[in-house]
Amino acid sequence: MIFDLWHKTKYTYEHGASFCHNMTTIKPKSFPGQTLLDYKLEISPTPTDLSERLDFFGNAVTRFSIQQHHKELVVIARSKVERNYEAQFNAEQFSIGKKITIEDTLKHLKKTDADSIDVRQFVMPSPLISKGNEDIANYASISFKPERSFYEATYELMQRIYTDFDFVPGFTNIATPLTEVMVAKKGVCQDFAQIAIACVRSMGLPAKYVSGYIETVPPKGKEKLIGTDASHAWFSVYLPNFGWVDFDPTNNQIPKDQHIVVAHGRDYYDVPPLKGVIYSMGKNKMEVSVDLRPATSHLNQMQSQSQQ
Repeated sequence: MIFDLWHKTKYTYEHGASFCHNMTTIKPKSFPGQTLLDYKLEISPTPTDLSERLDFFGNAVTRFSIQQHHKELVVIARSKVERNYEAQFNAEQFSIGKKITIEDTLKHLKKTDADSIDVRQFVMPSPLISKGNEDIANYASISFKPERSFYEATYELMQRIYTDFDFVPGFTNIATPLTEVMVAKKGVCQDFAQIAIACVRSMGLPAKYVSGYIETVPPKGKEKLIGTDASHAWFSVYLPNFGWVDFDPTNNQIPKDQHIVVAHGRDYYDVPPLKGVIYSMGKNKMEVSVDLRPATSHLNQMQSQSQQ
């Protein structure tokens, strides 16, 4: 599948802003199974300074400054992405990886090679996900038994979060502690991903945060998925001898072609789509719009092939 992706963020300042410095993390990644075919970032007013680099986690980050008075800031990212889930996984290795037990994984993490050391950073606490919460550990322990497959335990955790938690936009914000989300059993995709990560890490296992998007136009006869009108989030766990595998607790599914990956981090703090500082007074308003749908040229090609 080839997708066209459009992400617009608009800030309106009551009395204008005299200066702003921002960072964006909205450029989709390329890896086996996902290829970024085209990308364009439009910023208004035109930035005084603009640069792009890869951060510590390998995400594309754009920094820009606007050093003139402006009433609003508009950032639009346009991307064309090819997605092929079958090219992402080696079926034979995946089959082996799914059989690795939690006990096997914990032993694997004690190795001192570079890959194991890199994976272990996703066991540690992070800015928005601390350790030591008894409720989260107890919730996780229901699924995570030493002799059980790490994949099966994580899959069950994903299903339980989908069943036990209600999707309620506006109930939480970035500052809402996970302890409150755990008690209320309410939140959005960001919260569900971080609850899952907290559960996995409470067992001494590695899990990381994935930010991205999910297709806005459902297949014929299917319902629209949750999280389609803004950035989406899910989580990933590491299976020894295979690699990272994604899970989407908001929609109770393994992310495939409908999910576009933008960035990986320890939690949301590492990969917000846009963050920065401004010099301004009065009220500020933010609006976000996202659209992800199959590219028109790709749809035409598929229709042509079906008619032959």
